[in-house]
Amino acid sequence: MSRPSLTDMRDEANAWVARMDQGNWSPTDEARLQDWLAVDPSRHGALLQAQAMWTMLRPTAEPPARHNDVPDLGAPNTDGIRSRRLPSRRAVIAGGGTALAASLVGGTVLLRPRTVLRTDLGEIRHVPLDDGSIASLNTGSEVDVMFRRNRRDIRLTQGEAWFQVAKNRARPFLVESGPIRVLAVGTAFSVRRREAGADVVVTEGVVEIWSEDVSAKRTRLVEGQSVFMADTAQVHDIAVATTSSDHTLAWRSGRIELVDEPLADAISEFNRYNRRRLVLLDPQIAGKRLDGFFRTDDIDGFARAVNASFDVPVDFSRADEIRIGQIKPIT
Repeated sequence: MSRPSLTDMRDEANAWVARMDQGNWSPTDEARLQDWLAVDPSRHGALLQAQAMWTMLRPTAEPPARHNDVPDLGAPNTDGIRSRRLPSRRAVIAGGGTALAASLVGGTVLLRPRTVLRTDLGEIRHVPLDDGSIASLNTGSEVDVMFRRNRRDIRLTQGEAWFQVAKNRARPFLVESGPIRVLAVGTAFSVRRREAGADVVVTEGVVEIWSEDVSAKRTRLVEGQSVFMADTAQVHDIAVATTSSDHTLAWRSGRIELVDEPLADAISEFNRYNRRRLVLLDPQIAGKRLDGFFRTDDIDGFARAVNASFDVPVDFSRADEIRIGQIKPIT
């Protein structure tokens, strides 16, 4: 079966928003929406865009929402709904529409021509931008957005963000993270700022990546590829890997997916999202490997899984931390 076109996806998302606006949202509607969303991660962004556009067209009204009012974003029966199709995004923008930002906990905020987007510890936001792109920010992230006439500039100063880029060859989409540059026209990719470089994962299309600290020579990455690029890396030093975006970018739906992950790395990942920390007391078990699927805030469940998997003690008695393993006596 061929993948539906982007236009079809937007039409279906618009139809869902129109259905929400009719009221009487039922459990059956919710189940069908979730089924639609589960087919393609891009549908989450399409639904957020449609909700933002609807709100802009009806500025005195609240954004359409289900009764549970949670935008955890799946196709409706569009018979009788498609006739209520929203005006195209291009028409709205041409008419002076202003983009809205929607977070996982709901609500919308107005974006200025230049804006700084931030997330707190444990927070994840999906933000429709005024060019039709989507920016998803992971925990503890900061992104500076500046759209110019001939270019769209994004500066990731900390954390991690995934971008679904609206295609516009006349306005390339450039992400800066320290000296690392990632250039796209219409694609989807993530950038995670590290201490001395950046991780880049491409989920759709093609990007070019380089470091301003070294040279302007560029490496091209395609869908399904990832790379860590050090700030001072030469192009020939870069090791391109094949990756699963479902695993690497599970955070977009508030999840951590572990696939043969060393225990120490898994603990570090959970500590990105939670004020209560996981502390590994025994370095000898740091390399033990784990598989699993957890909510980002489920550190208790993760600690119990470690206990069950490796038969190591876990101490839950402290309010600010969970201790895993025990300190080995020096002999």
